[in-house]
Amino acid sequence: MHSITKNSPKVYRSNGKLLITGEYAVLDGALALAIPTKYGQSLTVEENDSDTIIWKSFDKNGEIWFDDALIIEDGGIQKHTSTTLRQAQCGTLSTKVQNDSSITDRLIQILKAAKELNPEFLNSTQGYTVTTHLDFNRKWGLGTSSTLINNVANWAKVDAYRLLAKTFGGSGYDIACAQNNSPITYQRINPQKRIIKEVSFNPVFKSHLYFVYLNQKQNSRDGIKTYKALGKLDASTINKINQLTASIMASSSLADFEDLIIEHESLISNLIQQRPIKSKLFSDFNGAIKSLGAWGGDFVLVTSCTDPTTYFKSKGFETIIPYAEMALN
Repeated sequence: MHSITKNSPKVYRSNGKLLITGEYAVLDGALALAIPTKYGQSLTVEENDSDTIIWKSFDKNGEIWFDDALIIEDGGIQKHTSTTLRQAQCGTLSTKVQNDSSITDRLIQILKAAKELNPEFLNSTQGYTVTTHLDFNRKWGLGTSSTLINNVANWAKVDAYRLLAKTFGGSGYDIACAQNNSPITYQRINPQKRIIKEVSFNPVFKSHLYFVYLNQKQNSRDGIKTYKALGKLDASTINKINQLTASIMASSSLADFEDLIIEHESLISNLIQQRPIKSKLFSDFNGAIKSLGAWGGDFVLVTSCTDPTTYFKSKGFETIIPYAEMALN
């Protein structure tokens, strides 16, 4: 946060996230390796002279993808009406508000949850102009929601994990990535307790690691629901994932690393009853491929002795990011 005077804008920033190991099982206490990304999201808050929260969200190209206004009234937060919009005194409010009702509803839910955690938050009719800026494609699944939750939590001076639990839910590893600037191991002991450790994960073979976007954003809540319904996780599987996570972090050669992530992929495949992404889409690829996070979308981790860009582009996948350009080390 950068603050000079009481009324100066306050700026918050949070890192994006990628879950390298322990996907799904991290919800039930498995040890997971996660990396914060160089990509993230900022939130800037500035007081205005109205009782309105004027909210604008900008994508990585500097274009507005969400633009709406909320009214602070009687200690509550509610949607605007056309009348209140006309009465708003802040000149930055667009006359052509590009809003999405479901996004507005979610935003109100987040702000109300933050207010429940800290009743002093938004407890007057003081208005604010809020802008968010993503520096990654919001379809990439790097944490549009988790970075927002962490930024709002910092603004509201509340615990980000509790705010996450009241809104999106999940294991919380993404909040840990938002708050840390190096790779971490994350273990969720229970909804209120977690063990987070900064670790050294800087493999000598990282120049042979790439992240490839699968051209579709995966809703992690849907993936979690399916995983929970299958109910196949047991203590021995958790122990195996823990061992694989430790071994992957310690691997000293690309060949060992590939063997380990293939084993991890097979284990999770059996757990969630889905085919590994390599056998499904890239069976002729000369290298290992591991799904990340919620399977079926977002990014996969790829190993390759040579730059695999041409191969993946020939298959219609245009976004290939080298490990060093993605990971915040």
